[in-house]
Amino acid sequence: MIRITLIYVFSHIYISDSMPNMTLSIPKNVYDEMKKYPEIRWSEVARQSIIKKISDLRRMDELLKKSTLTENDIEELDKKVKQRIWVKHRAEPRAKQSS
Repeated sequence: MIRITLIYVFSHIYISDSMPNMTLSIPKNVYDEMKKYPEIRWSEVARQSIIKKISDLRRMDELLKKSTLTENDIEELDKKVKQRIWVKHRAEPRAKQSS
């Protein structure tokens, strides 16, 4: 009797011009939700999200390239915006009560 044993050696064959791989850690509850949708190619979802984020960052870099704002200017603007938001939200409950 001839016995043939096949040994599985490679799990992936990498081509030199292929894209680099990236390992992503996610919370268990997110993974559990992802498993509910096996038809979704989650690696493609992640890839497209990364591509969009890079595009957004490049656009932001382009907008800010000509900016003359200093770090101190930005911090001052940040404080002013937050103060106005605080005042607006503090006033909203009063406006609703008087309606």
